[in-house]
Amino acid sequence: MNTRELQDKILQKKKELDVCILAHAYQSHDIWDVADYVGDSYGLARQAEKAPQKTVVMSGVRFMAETVKLLNPEKKVQLANPLAGCPMAMQCSREDVLEMREQYPGYLVCAYINTTTDMKRAVDVVVTSSSAVKILRALPDKNILFIPDCNLGAWVAKQIPDKNFKFMKGGCPTHMRINAAHVLAAKKRHPDAVFCCHPECLPEVSELADYIGSTTGIMKYCEESDQKEFLIGTEQSIVQHMQFKCPDKRFYTVSNELVCHNMKQTTLMDVYDSVTGRGGEEIVLPEKTMEEAKKCIQRMVELGG
Repeated sequence: MNTRELQDKILQKKKELDVCILAHAYQSHDIWDVADYVGDSYGLARQAEKAPQKTVVMSGVRFMAETVKLLNPEKKVQLANPLAGCPMAMQCSREDVLEMREQYPGYLVCAYINTTTDMKRAVDVVVTSSSAVKILRALPDKNILFIPDCNLGAWVAKQIPDKNFKFMKGGCPTHMRINAAHVLAAKKRHPDAVFCCHPECLPEVSELADYIGSTTGIMKYCEESDQKEFLIGTEQSIVQHMQFKCPDKRFYTVSNELVCHNMKQTTLMDVYDSVTGRGGEEIVLPEKTMEEAKKCIQRMVELGG
């Protein structure tokens, strides 16, 4: 069986079994082709709310499937590959947050959405890379503890200089693999290219960027820009996706180190097995945990997340 034949089987089965397939932007293009919605973790969770299907398959990593479940408790949510996790999400536990609260009394605790459901029970508000500045600027709190990504946190703090930030020393292993030397070498190879990077990158990388934004933000920027060449400073699958979206433009990865091995865990066959009930893992969360964790996400939604 080839790729096209397997895709056809998935499209047929998801229709027969009334299944919605969500794919994160970092998934491979063969998975994109069978998905009902493609986007970032929070955007996919909101799309799942609108979807009429009662069963949802997440082609992404665990915290994303958990977010979908939190916002859609009445739906059956499947993680296509149970081994697909997020290293950053595991860098901070609920117990860690409670300890940090004692260390920084009076601080608003803000967590990046790339965290576990259990940890979210202990924080005040959740943000995404695209909504963090807007939400934290709107809150009256002047002292903010931002966890776990200190690179994203530093980028946010730079845009809200009237507030006092403290950070945990965490971050995305994939984005932290590139440094200024990688960017300068890539710029030398492609001197006419515009450099776009994710705010999870190191500050020395962000300082060299022409555009900084979330994954979907980068893609939108490249689509709408009049420029013809782009250096992409995020997971390298975006290079391929943009080549499909904008065949008249040129896209280059900053470094071959920009690979999220957890995202690459999920295969097209994993999606097929999950849709048909032969594989995947249903996300089941304790009711109390869901109730407590959902509060910080609801606050994000209320503030315009």
